Amino acid sequence: MEYFAGLDISMEETHVCVVDREGTVIHEQKTASTPEAIAASLAKAARCRRIVFETGRMAPMLYHGLTALGLPVICIESRQAYQALKSLATHKTDRNDARGLAHLARTGFFKPVHVKSLPAHAIRALIIARKKLVGQRVMLENQIRGLAVVFGVRLPRALSPAFIKQALRASEGIAGLSAAMQGLIAARAAVLSAVAAIDADIKKMAKASTTCRRLMTIPGVGHLTALAFTAAVDDPNRFRRSRDLGAYLGLAPRRFQSGEVDYTGSISKCGDRRVRTLLYEAANVMLTRYRGALAACYTIGTVFHSLPRAASATPPPPVAVHRPGPARPSAP
Repeated sequence: MEYFAGLDISMEETHVCVVDREGTVIHEQKTASTPEAIAASLAKAARCRRIVFETGRMAPMLYHGLTALGLPVICIESRQAYQALKSLATHKTDRNDARGLAHLARTGFFKPVHVKSLPAHAIRALIIARKKLVGQRVMLENQIRGLAVVFGVRLPRALSPAFIKQALRASEGIAGLSAAMQGLIAARAAVLSAVAAIDADIKKMAKASTTCRRLMTIPGVGHLTALAFTAAVDDPNRFRRSRDLGAYLGLAPRRFQSGEVDYTGSISKCGDRRVRTLLYEAANVMLTRYRGALAACYTIGTVFHSLPRAASATPPPPVAVHRPGPARPSAP
């Protein structure tokens, strides 16, 4: 007899449900959301063929922890599971969700997703922290600029040395404004130092990676873009073709077809938005700012071939695109 399990995971507790091939509930329990506690709860029933749970914040830790314990866990797409669970039970409870996930594991009606490795998540955390700090810096600089313009002072570019000097000069002798400016400038300096420390770590990690060094030979690709791309791909062997990577990052056109209607729209914009933005910036630099001779044509396929792959994997066919020539001067 085959058995299947569903896990409804929250931060503190996890509802476990085990069913057999006929859909009969064999075991139900509420346990702590740790790999050891979940494995102990599943050990009270027969060994399961599939153990299914949804994507979420706890998914990477539990997936790798349960896999290390030898359990056949599968992480499934939460949006698809939500639509299926909505039709399986009238009331939404953790217990019903665990039962519904167990039935999805039994029927195979689910879409498995790749769970990135913990080192890839650590790199993504570093990039997300940098993005948040840069946003805080821009917010502080805009606040400083807004306070100064009330008194008729227009400040230069925020990253220029004269920005802080003129901001302090504008607030001299004005009670209240001087303290506000000094506080904002001190906060900005702390944010800048934090961003500089993260940039140093990013450069160190990129230089230590052979893949990142190869990616940085492409014009427009720096430490941040190379590291973000490798963290987003994580395991190149899960992509059959290089064009699948473009669709994974949301760079493929969206299509709508129904009856006689069939049109192709803009890009789907699914996947990692930050990586898609960095790739667009790199392509824009290559096409508009880089004036040197290109030894090869760079595309997603070229980047895909630079990633380390298993020896048994079949490499995707190369895809090439030509760089447009210089724009013609307009007529006077």
